[in-house]
Amino acid sequence: MRYIFSFVLGLALGASSVFLYSLYPPVGLILSLTSTFLGIWAAGRLWGNRIYRFIAAAAWVFVIFRAGLPGINNEYLIEGSTVGISLINFGFIVIVIAILTPL
Repeated sequence: MRYIFSFVLGLALGASSVFLYSLYPPVGLILSLTSTFLGIWAAGRLWGNRIYRFIAAAAWVFVIFRAGLPGINNEYLIEGSTVGISLINFGFIVIVIAILTPL
């Protein structure tokens, strides 16, 4: 059950990051990166094991990767603008920091 919760948490964090990153460009990006860090960190902190952080991070990466690819009608959820590229780059940095932060 904990694995499923971590996976669903990662999916929710990824979806919220995709929808929030372009909201008032600097504020939405900072909010999505902060919530990503806190959510992934809390997944491991809640049950005291780092594997739950990996599961949540993998789900987040899956959502971000899928949002960056073209959809059925060639639409992109993450734009190729400065803010969109920053979400991808800084998001991966935030995930590594969240995983390596001590329990």
